[in-house]
Amino acid sequence: MDSPFVPLGRPRAERADAAHNREQLLATARAMVAEMGVEKVTMDGLAERAGLGKGTVYRRFGTRAGIFHALLDEDEHAFQEQVMSGPPPLGPGAAPLDRLVAYGRARTAYLADHLTLVRASLDRNRPAPAGGASTLTRLHLRMLLTLARPGVADLDTLALQLTAALEGPLLLFLSAPQPTNPPDPRAADRLGDGWQALVERLCGR
Repeated sequence: MDSPFVPLGRPRAERADAAHNREQLLATARAMVAEMGVEKVTMDGLAERAGLGKGTVYRRFGTRAGIFHALLDEDEHAFQEQVMSGPPPLGPGAAPLDRLVAYGRARTAYLADHLTLVRASLDRNRPAPAGGASTLTRLHLRMLLTLARPGVADLDTLALQLTAALEGPLLLFLSAPQPTNPPDPRAADRLGDGWQALVERLCGR
């Protein structure tokens, strides 16, 4: 069955210099996040560190949040590649239930690893988004559920509910005030264990 994931790539070809500037800015932004944390990354600081004009940075990202959105976009591409063509059980070649378990664990770990980037990419005047990558999760879960539980009633609703169970804790975290303590490093494993118990029970294992 064809993968439900769709490319998130840029819709039109870039000029060579624009593509070079984009890659330079993203690499520089990622290095700054690793060294200083997202809180200290600014548009002006990124321009200076990358050796590019401020206008180039503002045209590329629009806002400070746009920097982190672009970094997340690249990481989402890499995650999707693992799901579409990586080794099983996350990638093709494993039993549908094993892929459901593997996807939930991998996605939970991915979301936990990217919490600070996601928070930095949000417009604080708007609610945490419920679409985007979570839509791709829903489509992927629907495909695997079709194989793991053929004939299940109202598959679309079930896939939506499982998506909420998987990605909902992240949205709740994003909607809350800025936490004073770092997230529990064990949270991803605990959520992964819960996900595995849920889908195994659902699929009759």
